[in-house]
Amino acid sequence: MSSSGGDNMSMASDTPFLGPRQVMELREYSRRPRHHVSATLGELLRRVGDSTEEGGTSDQDPLFPDTTSTPFPFVLSFTNLSYSVKVRRKFPPLPEFLRRRINSPGVQLDDTVDSATNLKILLNNISGEAREGEILAVLGASGSGKSTLIDALADRIARESLKGTITLNGEVLESRLLKIMSAYVMQDDLLFPMLTVEETLMFSAEFRLPRSLSKSRKKARVQALIDQLGLQNAAKTLIGDEGHRGVSGGERRRVSIGIDIIHDPVLLFLDEPTSGLDSTSAYMVVKVLQRIARSGSIVIMSIHQPSYRILNVLDRLIFLSHGQTVFYGSPASLPRFFAEFGHPIPPNEDRTEFVLDFVREREGTPGGTKTLVDFNKSWQLKEINNSSRNARFRNGKTTTIPSLKDAISSSISKGKLVAGATSNDSSLSSVPRFANPFWIEMIVIAKRSILNSIRAPELFGVRLGAVIVTGVILATIFRKLDSSPRGIQERIGFFAFAMSTTFYTCAEAIPVFLQQRYIFMRETAYNAYRRSSYVLSHSIISIPSILMLSITFASITFWAVGLAGGNSGFLLFFLFTVAAFWAGSSFVTFLSGVIYNVMVGYTVVVAILAYFLLFSGFFISRDRIPPYWIWFHYVSLVKYPYQGVLQNEFHDPNKCFVRGIQVFDASPLRAVPDSLKLKLLESMSETLHMNITSSTCLTTASDILKQTGVTDLDKWQSFWITIALGFFFRILFYFALLIGSKNKRK
Repeated sequence: MSSSGGDNMSMASDTPFLGPRQVMELREYSRRPRHHVSATLGELLRRVGDSTEEGGTSDQDPLFPDTTSTPFPFVLSFTNLSYSVKVRRKFPPLPEFLRRRINSPGVQLDDTVDSATNLKILLNNISGEAREGEILAVLGASGSGKSTLIDALADRIARESLKGTITLNGEVLESRLLKIMSAYVMQDDLLFPMLTVEETLMFSAEFRLPRSLSKSRKKARVQALIDQLGLQNAAKTLIGDEGHRGVSGGERRRVSIGIDIIHDPVLLFLDEPTSGLDSTSAYMVVKVLQRIARSGSIVIMSIHQPSYRILNVLDRLIFLSHGQTVFYGSPASLPRFFAEFGHPIPPNEDRTEFVLDFVREREGTPGGTKTLVDFNKSWQLKEINNSSRNARFRNGKTTTIPSLKDAISSSISKGKLVAGATSNDSSLSSVPRFANPFWIEMIVIAKRSILNSIRAPELFGVRLGAVIVTGVILATIFRKLDSSPRGIQERIGFFAFAMSTTFYTCAEAIPVFLQQRYIFMRETAYNAYRRSSYVLSHSIISIPSILMLSITFASITFWAVGLAGGNSGFLLFFLFTVAAFWAGSSFVTFLSGVIYNVMVGYTVVVAILAYFLLFSGFFISRDRIPPYWIWFHYVSLVKYPYQGVLQNEFHDPNKCFVRGIQVFDASPLRAVPDSLKLKLLESMSETLHMNITSSTCLTTASDILKQTGVTDLDKWQSFWITIALGFFFRILFYFALLIGSKNKRK
């Protein structure tokens, strides 16, 4: 009995995402004799709909089934891909006679730029194919076009700018279907630092696997993927960042790959996945990619200079030079290719190092790599004649490439296309764009953000600390203000500074917003979730922190400063503080969607908020602002909460603030004896033909609002306009993400 209880506790501690029923189910599932958790989603999908029984499951299911023998393989073909961009020359092009006279091997002219059109050719008639079960590696020196080719194949270049054709099993892929079928692993590892490896993959599973899969099935997929990626020892380790110790660089790279293959994509694109890794870590990453390819995917990656061990793992190579193909074929055919070209590779020399050095030398000659490019074309034609490009040869049998519809239907039945699809789906249109409904995406996004924030309390702690320090300073400087003319001016100054401070403290969240924006762009590029669900979830989870900051600031300052209105006045002051924080947070969030650099973000935010304060009506009233700047007054985010708290403070229009001789308190005559002030009042009464005594009210609350120019809106209008501006900037944030996350070259 105790042993069973210990097992329950152990399993529960290892499965933080599962409830008691799912934990029991997974434990029972793992105890079955000769059973292995499947690494592919096909087996999991076959068990959908039966959460308590595992009937129909074969005990012979392999952990990593060999799908290369599938009768419906995928073949990605690309023909004559060309892409160029317009460049600006700093200097005019050299005359032709000078170009001809420059023939030194050490001088290299940029022949990829057309002097007539100023177009730089990045890809020039690139052709080839990548097959299911294989790794196609794109090699070349820096600037050769490796990343450009990967982007072209992954539909990250605008189709109107890219010439040539890209087909899958003979049919041109639509962008929508390509996003469902593929994944793109960026060179930068963009991950939430305060999540563990297992949690990161589990959240990816929540996004990309359909709701029809139970949590235990998703957990099984994550555990199998951890084994496949070789991350067993790091599963409970935080990802980490500069301030928190975490996983190694190689493990981090494998996690980045894992979150993009959690849904078993048919096509996997990787931009230099071994960049920055030591040789051992790089080899482990490529071995992982080999296992992914063997499980039934097409893997296409760029790599600068693979080691001997990595080269033996690759199936096909494309060497590029200035956007042109200088070699296309298998690693084993490299020696034969260069031997036939007349420059055999020395027996003891590294093949890729020889090719890169040879190509670099050719690039420095007057003729460049033209002879090598031309030889590759003729060599390819000869190879094509030896083996048909439209057939595959397995086990002595020639098999034609199936149609795209047949291949996709086969993949759906195997569980490769699982963005909400099941084995009953048989058409291309049946594969939905997103794996989960809108509200599920919102919940998962919110849960991930909250968990990351809880484990990094310093992010919110800095903002809260800034609010507390600012509140204490204001409370001590403006402590117990009176209703004298000087007290009135000090109250107005307090309100202007207090409302603008709420906006400045929001700027401290710019680095967090930028980090999340980069992760968002990677995840939404291939339909992990909707942009709208991210924006709405991001807005909702910001509300608790806004309420916390607002109640803290209002509680510190309202009573200490001695503001009017009692409890109702405090409530309204609190609401305007909430509105100001909401508008400020929305504004900073919007800027994080259009600005890509932290320092630039800080500069822009501080500058614009300074302009908002300048045109708020505190420094200069509305009627004194020049007509050509008046628009800035109405778009100022500080204007509306500032006017609202003024109206809340001076809400009683008949309340008197200045009586009789108090009118001199804000002038140089304040040091004059009261008796002389009374005589001055009598003289003023005779001049103005008014009876002005020491008890005569000279300034009411209504007069103060008129003097400050706060008469165009009432307090509730100011409040709702501030709230509406917050929603307006959230909508702008959505469109900024919509435009910015297209992630395509023009």
